[in-house]
Amino acid sequence: MNPRFLVPALALAIPAACLVLLVAQESSPPQQAEAVPNDESVALFDGETLAGWEGDPKLWRVEDGAITGETTAESPIDYNTFLKWTDGELDDFELTLEYRIFSGNSGVQIRSFALEKEHAVGGYQADIDAEGKWTGTNYGEQFRGILAKRGEKTVIREGGKPEVVGSLGDADELGKVLRPGEWNTYRIVAQGNKIVCEINGKPMSEIVDEDAATRRRAGLLAFQLHKGPPMKVQFRDIRLKRLPLGDVRKVVYLAGSPSHPPRMHEHNAGALLAQRLLNTHHGDKVLVAAYLNGWPRDRSAFQNADALVIQSDGGPRHPAYWHLRQIDYLRGRGVGVGMIHYAVEMTPGESNDTLIAATGGAFEINHSVNPHWDGDFAALPSHPVARGVKPFTIRDEWYFNMRFAKDMAGVTPILSAVPPGETMSRPDGSHSGNPGVRKQVEEKRPQHVCWVVERPEGGRGFGFTGLHFHDNWVQDDFRKTVLNAICWIAKAEIPENGIETPTPTQEELDANLDPKPAPKP
Repeated sequence: MNPRFLVPALALAIPAACLVLLVAQESSPPQQAEAVPNDESVALFDGETLAGWEGDPKLWRVEDGAITGETTAESPIDYNTFLKWTDGELDDFELTLEYRIFSGNSGVQIRSFALEKEHAVGGYQADIDAEGKWTGTNYGEQFRGILAKRGEKTVIREGGKPEVVGSLGDADELGKVLRPGEWNTYRIVAQGNKIVCEINGKPMSEIVDEDAATRRRAGLLAFQLHKGPPMKVQFRDIRLKRLPLGDVRKVVYLAGSPSHPPRMHEHNAGALLAQRLLNTHHGDKVLVAAYLNGWPRDRSAFQNADALVIQSDGGPRHPAYWHLRQIDYLRGRGVGVGMIHYAVEMTPGESNDTLIAATGGAFEINHSVNPHWDGDFAALPSHPVARGVKPFTIRDEWYFNMRFAKDMAGVTPILSAVPPGETMSRPDGSHSGNPGVRKQVEEKRPQHVCWVVERPEGGRGFGFTGLHFHDNWVQDDFRKTVLNAICWIAKAEIPENGIETPTPTQEELDANLDPKPAPKP
């Protein structure tokens, strides 16, 4: 994972209309996409284009229904170059593909990382070569060298030194199953720190990486073209199935696309910040995978998720608006579901009912409101999500008068405050005013702006209405509440003092802001 970060805490008072899309009430959004089940192996290559893949277009193309990489004597390459899969990253998985190689040396990079040179990658490599000498080897490209030769079972000790601890067979005998110049089936399985390479049904190498300081738990998938003499390699029928992580809890953090002025609704930057903080400071308990700019192209994205968190715009702009079946599927399997800021809203009817079933509550137009105000959270409940959170006050677009599950069944409020009278200064509208909520404000009733739910089927959920202002991540108790909630719905352990993370610097806050148009003069 290559996480990154985000922004400060200016109380930018924006007129209340949160770029709201006024949507007529609707009972069931049409054309709902079907859920991708956990046991389905999904295709990563469409057989016709390089959509979802990135490399030097002079070297990579689609030929005969296969991804084809080729170098020539007329245009040699100066260093090993790669075609990267860009729709996601690999953590624990089973990957199968067919390959054939006509000359030279190639390989399949897994859980790898980008290097400084263009299209260069380092990390674990399932090796392939035309002569069949190295095929089946697990090689560390720019990453510790040979980790297990064909026929070896190794343990990678501290310092990256492999130790042979067993045998899968004689290397030459295993090599007899290879079909030179013809299609071969490569199967790679990675679970935890164990990686097994198999070709044409025969295990070729196996490593158990105990080098905790260097080993990789997640990273890139890529194909190699090796420098040197001209070469050609092809790949087809590339299929991925994700596997449960086992030792840590997997969180998929999905960010919506840009919409608001700078430093507001910075969903992508928020996802990358949360990913970096949790993977760095709570990485022994959780692994966060971030998907940016809407619903993932990676159809395997949720297969091994213990929790799904969405930070995005709402209504029909909500990334899950056309994917309610996937939310229902995940909820049915006990996967935690969390919604942040505008993501707590879809539209009345099936879409909002889906949110309430998954997270315990939702914003409902003509009922809930979205003013900007200073939430004064003076009392916190005794709940894991509130661990280590001290009373705090912060300005945000705190939505309230939410539509909760009937009788608040399973719902526990986490952040509650009394909205000031100024929150009713706008005229009645789909996201403001209305007599019922005005009365509540007049009576100074506490409003719940962050809540959690324990669902009947055993899963968990949360809603957090703040984070209109990206800079609010810098407030330690605000940030801790969000990170605690993410870990809680994933059923990851939360320490007594909550998830402790350093306050983001200004540089970290600014690092991943969306490019947005400059304000009009």
